[in-house]
Amino acid sequence: MYSLHKIFVCLSLFILPLTASGSNPYCMITGAEEAGMGSLSLYSKSFWSSFNNQALLAEKNSIVAAINYQDRFCLSQLATKSAGLIIPSGSGSAGLIFSHFGYKEFSRTMTGLACGLHLSEKISAGIQIDYFSEKAPGEFQHHHSVTFETGFFIKIRENIFASLHMFNPLPDALRKRNMPSTITTGAGIQLNKDFFAALETEMCSSERPVLKTGFTYELTDNLCLQGGFNTRNCSFSFGTGLTIKNIYLNMSISTHEKLGLSHFLSLVFKT
Repeated sequence: MYSLHKIFVCLSLFILPLTASGSNPYCMITGAEEAGMGSLSLYSKSFWSSFNNQALLAEKNSIVAAINYQDRFCLSQLATKSAGLIIPSGSGSAGLIFSHFGYKEFSRTMTGLACGLHLSEKISAGIQIDYFSEKAPGEFQHHHSVTFETGFFIKIRENIFASLHMFNPLPDALRKRNMPSTITTGAGIQLNKDFFAALETEMCSSERPVLKTGFTYELTDNLCLQGGFNTRNCSFSFGTGLTIKNIYLNMSISTHEKLGLSHFLSLVFKT
C-alpha cells in the first residue's frame, strides 16, 4: 500500500509533464534560455537548442559543455537535471546529452547521442538516438525504450530562418509499447543585431496543436532578456542571460494558469 504522497508524485511524474511546456513527456524542452522564450527550441544558437533541433549542432565550432536544472511547480519530485557536451568535427559537430527526471522511486532518464552537419550553404540537418529508462514501483516496474529524432535548419535569407523537428517518427507497430510522436515547425527572424523573434507550432500524437512565440533582446554584449508565450495552459515566460568570460548563465521562469511557477537555470562553459 503506497502513501497518498507517493501516489500523487507518481501521477505527477507521468501526467503533469503533459501540461508543461510541451505535450510529449519524452520530448521536453531543455534549457533556461529556450524556456524563457516560451519554449521555443528550433532556432536559437544556444547550447541546449542544439539538442532540441540537432541541425543546429552544425553551427558549433568549439567544445562546449553545459548543465541545466528545471524545477517544475516548486516540486523537487518533478525536477529535471541535464548535462551535455558538444564536440566539433569537420563540417559538423557531435553531441552527448543526459537527463534525469523525478526522484528515487519514480524516475525517467534519457541518454542521447547526436550529430549535425551542413548539407549545403543554407541547409543543415541532424539526428539523435535516444535511450529512455523509466522506473516506477509496483506493476509498472522498469521500462526501456529506444527511438530517434531529427531536425532541419534552413536559412531562407540572411536574417530569416525556418526549421523542422520530428521526435519518434516511428509507427507504434514497430515497438512493444506506445510512445508519443511530435512534429514542430516554425520560422524566426533576426530583426537587427540585438533582437530575434520566432514562432513555432508543435503537434503531438492525439493532442491539439500548440502555438509558441518568443524573443530575445541583447541589452549589452554581456546581458540579454527573453520573453515568450505558449498557448498550452496560456503560459507566459521570462528570462535573462549573463555572459562572464567563457561562462554563460541563464535564468528563467514560466507560468501555469493552475499549477503556478516553474524555474529554470542553465550554465554553459565554452573553451
